[in-house]
Amino acid sequence: MNTATNPDTPGEPPRARPTGHDVASAAGVSQATVSLVLGGKWQGRVSARTAETVRTAARQLGYRPNLAARNLRLGRTRTALLVIPALAGDFFAAVHQGAVEVASAHDFGLLLYPSPEGISTAPDPFASARSALDGVIATSMAPGALKILRRDGLPLIALDSDDSAADATVNYDIADGMRQLTAHLLELGHRHIAHIAAAVDSWTFAIRARALREALAQGGGTLMHTEPAALSVPAGQQAATHVLTSHHTDGTPTALVCDDDLLAAGALKAARRLGLRVPQDLSVTGFDDLALATAVEPELTTIRLPAADAGAAAMNALLDTLDGRRPATTRLPVHLKARTSTGPRPSHPRP
Repeated sequence: MNTATNPDTPGEPPRARPTGHDVASAAGVSQATVSLVLGGKWQGRVSARTAETVRTAARQLGYRPNLAARNLRLGRTRTALLVIPALAGDFFAAVHQGAVEVASAHDFGLLLYPSPEGISTAPDPFASARSALDGVIATSMAPGALKILRRDGLPLIALDSDDSAADATVNYDIADGMRQLTAHLLELGHRHIAHIAAAVDSWTFAIRARALREALAQGGGTLMHTEPAALSVPAGQQAATHVLTSHHTDGTPTALVCDDDLLAAGALKAARRLGLRVPQDLSVTGFDDLALATAVEPELTTIRLPAADAGAAAMNALLDTLDGRRPATTRLPVHLKARTSTGPRPSHPRP
């Protein structure tokens, strides 16, 4: 006969799984208090000291809540879907990590779905398993791309988007980031600026283009040329080469503002192959502050977006929605990272 044994002490019968009653007894509180604390709903009802006592008792006993029973009672699976444009890249990895940390703290599962269509219309992921999802977080998607995910009324949190169908949005202050970059270049004396623009139909890149135009107009600068490019280093190099070798009636750009660090890395390659020194002959800026920004030489002046904070805020907004609370629209501050790819306007601009 096959007799179960305790995996911790071979030969001994298995220990009974600790219950909420055991935690309550160890902590000297009621089971209702245990439920409030371990369910994350103790604020305003239980003191911080009591909450810590309950958590300590649960850890010492090795208590884990019976999620299957609780989910059945609530009619939830406690599973959310995170849709991102692609798996590659440290930026979206940080978004995912921020969301996972909040999800894990609330015993939530998070499925990652990299849309193969990038930020264009997404196919229906998990169509056969829609009932296994409680909500969706989608980041940097094209206008209207998420409609298919709303067919059954799943709660939707849009990140880096202005999707009106979303229950809440979590955005970076993209416009302010572009204003910071423009002010930085204007302070360095640059007045003739070209834009290497991401050839992507999304809210975030539309905001970058508009904010750049407005900031230059208000600051006395000139937007000499806008060159669209796919989001890649080779495309950035090709676009920058075209801008730097084309004739411009108003003179020659002394700075390139790139919508993304990948494009900026390509612009650095273009400048080097054309015999231009950065930043002595040409200043180059990026956006997003990817790991790449400090891997290239010179290091990129760029705008840092708090990707992990955005993932965490989006997951919190989804939890609020599921608990019947109206989530607040979030706009996260961004920060200029001035590095060595920008410098004073050259005293003798190129002809």
